[in-house]
Amino acid sequence: MRAERPSRLAQMSRRAAITGAALAAMALSACGGNKGGSAEGDMALGAADGAKVTVVEYASVTCGHCALWQQNTWPAFKAKYVDTNKVRYVFRELPTPPVDVATAGFLVARCAGDAKYFQVVHQLLATQQEMVTGSPRDWLLRTAQAAGMNEQQFADCVSDRDAVAALEKRIQQAQAQGVTGTPAFFVNEQEVITPGSSEGPSLADLSTAIDAELAK
Repeated sequence: MRAERPSRLAQMSRRAAITGAALAAMALSACGGNKGGSAEGDMALGAADGAKVTVVEYASVTCGHCALWQQNTWPAFKAKYVDTNKVRYVFRELPTPPVDVATAGFLVARCAGDAKYFQVVHQLLATQQEMVTGSPRDWLLRTAQAAGMNEQQFADCVSDRDAVAALEKRIQQAQAQGVTGTPAFFVNEQEVITPGSSEGPSLADLSTAIDAELAK
């Protein structure tokens, strides 16, 4: 990150230290896993809670494989199952390296509000290369501003200890369920994997699992 604006960057550095210390023992493989069901803090699209089929994705905004799944599979999956309310799609946050940046990204998504949560997450995944080639802070700030936040709101958001504690609790819940990396997908608590894939399950494999559950 750049040296200017030391106060803002110092805030992010303090937050990085906090999350780094709290999450060090939970570090996930950078980009497989184990449960569906419902959990506190779930963000969902599609059918209502209690739907016949629930698809859970564990992902990170800094995971390159997650970004590829969103780019290559999400549009067709969304059109086939989410927009038609055939499934309840649940997204769960699992920060991967750089953990402090992923954590800040998820904090921004939460601060943007429920109505803009997925907009922020999807924008971060779609523009992930900007984190790699430029300043992670600038990448996060641009995303926050696109969601209607100003720079002070962004700084306050990524230094919110209560929000970090809530995220840490969600990570602990995921690890207690056996999830070890991202992306990981579960259809009614059964993991779906496409052998050899580096970007999560294919639409064909997800469809096989989902359609079998819908047919029951």
